[in-house]
Amino acid sequence: MWRLKVADGGNDPYIYSTNNFVGRQIWEFDADYGTPEERAEVEAARENFWKNRFPVKPSCDLLWRMQFARGNPCAANLPQIKVQDLEEVTEKVVTTTLRRSLNFYSTMQAHDGHWPGDNGGPMFLLPGLVITLHITGALNVVLSIEHQREMCRYLFNHQNEDGGWGLHIEGPSTMFGTVLSYVTLRLLGEEGFGVEGAMEKGRKWILDHGGATAIPSWGKMWLSVLGAYEWYGNNPLPPEVWLCPYILPIHPGRMWCHFRMVYLPMSYIYGKSFVGPITPIIISLRNELYIVPYQEVDWNQARNQCAKEDLYYPHPLVQDILWESLHKVLEPILGHWPGNKLREKALCTVMQHVHYEDENTRYICIGPVNKVLNMLCCWIEDPNSEAFKLHIPRIFYYLGIAEDGMKMQVRSNGTQLWDTCFAVQAIISTNLCEEYGLTLRKAHQFIKNSQVLEDCPGDLKFWYRHISKRAWPFSTADHGWAVSDCTAEGLKAVLLLSKLPLETVGEPLDMEKLFDVVNVILSLQNADGGFATYELTRSYRWVELINPTETFGDVVIDYPCVECTSSTIQALTSFKKLYPSLCVQLIYSTFDRYGSWGVCFTYGAWFGIKGLIAAGNTYELPCIRKACDYLLSKELAWWLGRVIIMRTRCTQISLKISHIMSILLGLCWFSLMLDRLGEIQTHYTVLQGY
Repeated sequence: MWRLKVADGGNDPYIYSTNNFVGRQIWEFDADYGTPEERAEVEAARENFWKNRFPVKPSCDLLWRMQFARGNPCAANLPQIKVQDLEEVTEKVVTTTLRRSLNFYSTMQAHDGHWPGDNGGPMFLLPGLVITLHITGALNVVLSIEHQREMCRYLFNHQNEDGGWGLHIEGPSTMFGTVLSYVTLRLLGEEGFGVEGAMEKGRKWILDHGGATAIPSWGKMWLSVLGAYEWYGNNPLPPEVWLCPYILPIHPGRMWCHFRMVYLPMSYIYGKSFVGPITPIIISLRNELYIVPYQEVDWNQARNQCAKEDLYYPHPLVQDILWESLHKVLEPILGHWPGNKLREKALCTVMQHVHYEDENTRYICIGPVNKVLNMLCCWIEDPNSEAFKLHIPRIFYYLGIAEDGMKMQVRSNGTQLWDTCFAVQAIISTNLCEEYGLTLRKAHQFIKNSQVLEDCPGDLKFWYRHISKRAWPFSTADHGWAVSDCTAEGLKAVLLLSKLPLETVGEPLDMEKLFDVVNVILSLQNADGGFATYELTRSYRWVELINPTETFGDVVIDYPCVECTSSTIQALTSFKKLYPSLCVQLIYSTFDRYGSWGVCFTYGAWFGIKGLIAAGNTYELPCIRKACDYLLSKELAWWLGRVIIMRTRCTQISLKISHIMSILLGLCWFSLMLDRLGEIQTHYTVLQGY
């Protein structure tokens, strides 16, 4: 039976920590763990998910909830209160409901102070890990049979009714999701865990939609590494671009850190034209994935093919000309002497940056995609390297399990810090701090322990890194990448906690550390007044013209956004109120109703309005009135499932059981906006209908 272990480093000599592994959450299989009744409960949850897998796509994290509910039982079991339509909602009713919610929420808190949770969804993460482990010969060494079974369970659970797999669990079938999921199941040996007819349906979907030559560029790269696609059928990813002068707007160091940290190892693998061992299963995949025999595939034509289901960002003409020029002119030069000397230098430079990223994230890496790519690069460089061995135990930081199976976490190795900061703010807002002092104390300690201790070593400009001392990451201190809004929300949380009695929540963060936090936040403000995610915006919007991904848009540079700007305004305003003698200048850009990450419009509007209110504005401000009028004009209807995936990719989906949460979140966010503005009574009639 699976169980979650928290803040436990174990005895592995290949992992180390800056804060004694605070925030570490690892799922381990223990054959002797759990009673027969508990195991039956888990199996029932799995069976229920399978039966309802089409109308209800997300899991409910039941394995974690069951474990924590048994280990941290509620101190008081308050009765659930049902409010009839015409019954008056009294303060007592609201307070009882709040206590009931907080009792439950406190049982879900880990002993180190954070709240674990499922952070999965994209279907293209797990395949990269399985392909990498297969190539390196470590698949059956690193992943136990139980790991492999749960990964197969996850993939089968999220296969669509038409036989394909989506970009993410809620999405329609795509060539990217389907080919990679199909390949992953074949590498895992799906015969032992399979569902009758599932693989046949998956292969039929692939062939009916043109075969694997129509997979987007990231998929082409993974298939090429595996040996099931030819490198000649890829557009160039020249590592030499890392040798260009930084003054060029297209230099990788100027790009969004997630984008450059993915294309950094990709360029190394491309420059090496690396192909893994051609085993019988690879030969079989060559025969299964294409509509013509493998040796007859026109790889030159395949380079720019992309299935219509995947084509979110079509390549502009300038990009087609660029890739064709690089492919026809530059690549032949770099493949022979003396051009190959430049390639060798570029590959050496790229690996320097790969190792720097690995070492400064304790081999966790910024996210799941570059994690497995960096690991593969280290193995290609030296299969017996210490770096590869250090990568292996960090794989488990990204693996989460629920009743739908085992998946890879998205964006980073969890949401530990982010979730804890919002939990603290929510609990304090109830005015029940004394009753839930222990919960707040543990959360406070976690937040303090999760600060990034120092800036990255060396010349930050050379490594294209921003200052990060005392900032906060999205997940854990060991992850190490500081984020603007995470730092701002962390500051908001510790400032709120500093107002509470020491005996309730513990010692506040000292002044020197607070100053360091504010210093990082102020350093992240762009010339236009806005804040991006991890770093300053370093290049221009037109650079998006060379975005080589067909599946993601607006990913090349780190764009300023509503959420980050709003969070920083709120944090700096709170800091200024507590320390009025310090001069903190707040500059904010014009409110934009478009939001990234989360539910479209409501999420962006909620953050935007909160930021404007924090800066001293009211409902009388024209842009706030305009935002509220816009939301009300839609009669709240577009909340019903308009979900945004991967920054700005919107997908319209039908209303299902799983999307009820979207409605509730949207309604809550809009109600909170009106409440902050003092306009809740004005629009009460509209809200009452929902």
